[in-house]
Amino acid sequence: MRGCRVRHATPPDTAPSYIVFETRSGERHGLLAYAFFANAKLTRNRPEDEHRFQIKYGGDLKGVLKVATDPTALITTIFLGIDPYRKIFIAADPFMNDPSPMSRSIEFKSAHVAEILKRGWLAWERDRKQPKTKTRPTPNISEDTRVQVLIGGKKERLLDLIMLESIAYKLDPGERHLIADTLRSSDRRATRQRSHALLQELHIPPEALFDLIDSAPRLKMAVRGWVAEKHLEDELRKVPGVSECRRIEEGEADVSLRWKGSAPILIECKNVLRKTDGLGRPRVDFQRTRASKQDPCSRYYRPTEFPILAACLHAVEVKWRFSYALTHDLPAHGKCIGRITSNLTVKEPTFTPHAEIILDRHIDIAKGASR
Repeated sequence: MRGCRVRHATPPDTAPSYIVFETRSGERHGLLAYAFFANAKLTRNRPEDEHRFQIKYGGDLKGVLKVATDPTALITTIFLGIDPYRKIFIAADPFMNDPSPMSRSIEFKSAHVAEILKRGWLAWERDRKQPKTKTRPTPNISEDTRVQVLIGGKKERLLDLIMLESIAYKLDPGERHLIADTLRSSDRRATRQRSHALLQELHIPPEALFDLIDSAPRLKMAVRGWVAEKHLEDELRKVPGVSECRRIEEGEADVSLRWKGSAPILIECKNVLRKTDGLGRPRVDFQRTRASKQDPCSRYYRPTEFPILAACLHAVEVKWRFSYALTHDLPAHGKCIGRITSNLTVKEPTFTPHAEIILDRHIDIAKGASR
């Protein structure tokens, strides 16, 4: 339907499916597809308007599915449910679903299906699901506890999904949601115009952007976080009283600086989600991608790891603006003692766009603790 040529495909009884195809322009791509059957079959004790696809291959449904992704970006992985009767797909982030317990379901609603059929393309957040724990005193953390962005489309939009996954590897949910929204139009010329407008949106010269990506350990990591960190560094350098401001390539935070001659202060940069709360305030899914098997609570941050959080508002405002908070002031996790809750709302007075206010408060708290 989109003018591609399939050069190689594994047999239909093999999963996942590996496909090599060429676009109309002659570009060759490798695709690894984890595809599952999606339907709206009524299930006992489940909502009547619920659709779902179950993650299951083979006969052993007690196992765990490892989802392969290629960090070199030569092969693109997609992870999706396909409804062959309605001729639509619903895709989840492959990286966030690695590993996946067998027979786990990813649910969506009839309203989502109606919008997909009407508009051809839709992105939305999947509601948080806390797994049931009968015996464990601490939460059994699984990938479902993180906010996921699901993407639905008609079958003719499959190539757009592959394009999205080729650039969205390890992106934060908010940025992934923003890219999906920009791909809503199926007009190829409009898509090319948006790609040319990308540099204007990032507000960075082409040569600086290319140098930034080239210097990053991995291309997709650069797309995900380094641009935001670069803008954060630039913003903080302009604050009078800030010195020795630099990005940290590998470590416990993203930026280090001195404030009015202080000792180095660590700042963590996190992207907000695309969807705001009921009052229009940005939200931060404040947790690590993975946790230790021995300590599920290790997914959540301690206030002592870094004193300041910078919430990047780009996914909501499409502008490189930040709001700052002291980790000392962030609400505690409900079950994991000594950890910060993962569900944060960017709101005053905890958060402020004025970095100098937070830096002054940090110094005052540090002085009080040393007395």
